Amino acid sequence: MRLSMSVSLVFGASACFIPNILMRIFTSDQELIALGGSYLRILGVSYLFMGFSQVYLCVMRSIERVMFSAVVTAIALISNILLNAVFIFGLIGAPALGIQGAAVATVIARGLELAICIVDNFRKQKVHFRISEMFSPNRLLMRDFFRYSLPAFGNEVVWGIGFSMYSVIMGHLGSDIVAANSIVVVARNLGTAVCFGIASASAILLGQEIGDNKIEKAKRDTSRLFWLTFWTAIAGGILIILIRPLILNMVELTPSAHSHLGSMIYINAYYIVGQAVNTMIICGAFRSGGDSRFGFICDLIDMWVYSVPLGFLAAFVLKLPPMAVYFLLCTDEFVKIPFVYKHYKSYRWLKNITRENIG
Repeated sequence: MRLSMSVSLVFGASACFIPNILMRIFTSDQELIALGGSYLRILGVSYLFMGFSQVYLCVMRSIERVMFSAVVTAIALISNILLNAVFIFGLIGAPALGIQGAAVATVIARGLELAICIVDNFRKQKVHFRISEMFSPNRLLMRDFFRYSLPAFGNEVVWGIGFSMYSVIMGHLGSDIVAANSIVVVARNLGTAVCFGIASASAILLGQEIGDNKIEKAKRDTSRLFWLTFWTAIAGGILIILIRPLILNMVELTPSAHSHLGSMIYINAYYIVGQAVNTMIICGAFRSGGDSRFGFICDLIDMWVYSVPLGFLAAFVLKLPPMAVYFLLCTDEFVKIPFVYKHYKSYRWLKNITRENIG
């Protein structure tokens, strides 16, 4: 919670007070900078809310209060959708705020999520968050946390910043590719929602089995989860192809952006297979056995030695067409699959790291 709140404070303050500077990192289009800046200035408040609520919900999932986390997340999601409609279009007497309305809706939804978590925290349960513990860490557990979790934290940072660099690259290719990408991300999230849910669930399930020293059972279940993720991702890819005509008809884009979107949907139909499988193995299986280091090194090399330099080379040196650049960026997941699978089959990641006596 200390780490999360610290990072949230930095990014929240940056979004609220210097949003236009942040936007210039991603695009040189002045209209996009102005619109994005007005959005971030409001949205930054939600980062502070999420700094607490997201960690709290993750802790609840780790002690098998999965239903609580699912219900709270669903409430926040549904609230966000409904409030988006209200504040973007000015329904039921609310002002029509456009893009700023989307930010207001997110802040309110995240505030509701935070409020539920705070109320729940006062109930009697196995894990209870106390402010005093923020300032009195257990040295032994802190050492274990940094040993096993810092690489995972680094992995998420490396991956997150790498994906942000993809947006930077595309942001300088023109507003049409930016518009198409913002829509295809929604389609991709739809196709991977179940897959990523399996990855999160696998970390809990396998972590419990490994902690109970049920190593052979953990091996069998990892294999089952791998194939479940694979076929679910295939189904997700087929789904976004089937709804491709619907997506193309729902949005108002320039002819160029519309063409980009059509091609990007096809690319993402197979891209999500690699993304889902890698996420399940790295974030689910490897981390449940305490091996967060492999994913960190793998993504560090894959994104910062391969895909990001390749994207910059293709976009700004070779000056390839936008869709060629996008296609090359979407090869990152498939480059690392052979290495991830080889490490998975070695089972060197499968270790019981449970500490029974913390002193």
